Amino acid sequence: MTPTVRFFWITSLLWIPVAFYTVWAATDGTLAPVALAEHTGPVTFFVCALVFFGIGVHDMYFSDSNLRRNYPVFANLRYLLESIRPEIRQYFIASNLEEAPFNREARDLIYRRAKGLNDTLPFGTEQDLMAEGYLTVFHSIQARVVTKDKARVMFGGPQCRKPYSASLLNISGMSFGALSGNAIAALNKAAAMGGFAHNTGEGSISAYHLQHGGDLIWQIGTGYFGCRNLDGSFNDEAFARNATPDVVKMIEIKLSQGAKPSHGGVLPGAKVTEEIARIRLVEVGKTVASPANHPEFDSPQGLLQFVQRLRDLCGGKPTGFKLCVGRKSEFMSIVKAMLATGILPDFITVDGAEGGTGAAPVEFSDRIGMPCLEATYFVDQVLRGAGLRQHIRIISAGKTASGFDMLSKIAVGADTVNAARSMMLAIGCIQSKSCNTNKCPTGIATQDPVRGKAVDIEDKSRRAANYHHGTVEAFLELCGVLGYEDPDQIRPSDLFQRVGKDLKHFDQIHTPLADGQLLTGSIPEEYAEDWARASAERF
Repeated sequence: MTPTVRFFWITSLLWIPVAFYTVWAATDGTLAPVALAEHTGPVTFFVCALVFFGIGVHDMYFSDSNLRRNYPVFANLRYLLESIRPEIRQYFIASNLEEAPFNREARDLIYRRAKGLNDTLPFGTEQDLMAEGYLTVFHSIQARVVTKDKARVMFGGPQCRKPYSASLLNISGMSFGALSGNAIAALNKAAAMGGFAHNTGEGSISAYHLQHGGDLIWQIGTGYFGCRNLDGSFNDEAFARNATPDVVKMIEIKLSQGAKPSHGGVLPGAKVTEEIARIRLVEVGKTVASPANHPEFDSPQGLLQFVQRLRDLCGGKPTGFKLCVGRKSEFMSIVKAMLATGILPDFITVDGAEGGTGAAPVEFSDRIGMPCLEATYFVDQVLRGAGLRQHIRIISAGKTASGFDMLSKIAVGADTVNAARSMMLAIGCIQSKSCNTNKCPTGIATQDPVRGKAVDIEDKSRRAANYHHGTVEAFLELCGVLGYEDPDQIRPSDLFQRVGKDLKHFDQIHTPLADGQLLTGSIPEEYAEDWARASAERF
């Protein structure tokens, strides 16, 4: 039977009986068949039939879908159900631990802390304690109390003139443009309320970042937004103008991010409004490309000279760089350049391959980059092996939802932790995964002004501040459970991972380095080949 014959056959079978026999109405207490045309009115019936017929004709002769051509009208039910599949799965099918990137247990914890509700867990864990890769710590019988003054870390190495005291947990880079103005304003007000820092993302500093006076970390990406000439080159004067105000506490040069390392971006001209153009220093309505590499340097020594250039221009504030670790030898090249030039960054932000973004090619998100814990451990050990760790702070990004996530990153070498998606969840994100459509249902990851108004700045800022406070408090309590009075005492040997049937700590799974060991003739095999390949002059 051809699709055409099938369609007219189904149409006749459907509408003839429906029109005369399938609508029943109560008449004097009895059921009697009433013609559809009589029950609904002839015009309504005719319109419904016409729509049905029109869709069928379109599907058979004009649709690009094989299913619609073979099963006109009714194939649309398949696409309707498919369109709401994520919601059906999220709300009715998936278990508490099944969804990604943040499962329901993690999201519920964030929501409850943000709302100031009870965040305890009843009836025992749902985690599989024997699963490969399961992380845990071993507690001490002699638990301690960690005071709140231990929840801050001083940033600023020997070449910094304006050190900054940062919270253990801060907001990771999210640009205005990726997030709505109200979402940025809510996060910034939360940072001001909770005494933590707000990374601007590479989209530069907007009025929404400045609205409530929260501490800012200004991120400089390859597009040099907010500090560029129209040809995309770096503009020293524009940078100094934005970087010197006191609200800007640190400068972060973004080399790469976890979700799409070594991948440039394109801001379509249609999205370059007057406001965006003014903030980013680009032309209204003109498509702007962010290259994969920085135009201002192409070598490890060039990177460090750029670090020093920005540190001088901003008046000596802590200046560092962010990267997702890829080839180990390339990071080692940067470390060799530190030794060769004597120029040290004040901090290094390590982003994990599990990090998020508004939009990235699937291949990049799924298959490129080093996971956060391994990368943080590697960066920490190489800096120790080069004898530089005491001068450089490490910020660990990636996926962070709980106090234990903070503990895991700090145990393997981080000084502080950044969070982006969990902060979005705290202000109302529902993980709808529509960040790349401009149709975020919560008004957070969109530039639609109507949707953006849904974010209540007063309410959501309190929730983000609550989430920050509750998570840091949980982290400090975990430190005390380990028997420590200071987070500085936590070591990689405190974090255990399930490997087969055994639990091994990170120094057993990986190879630790002694201070200055890379500068001796005794370099462990795990590091020797990459260290030998590394060069201060080239990546």
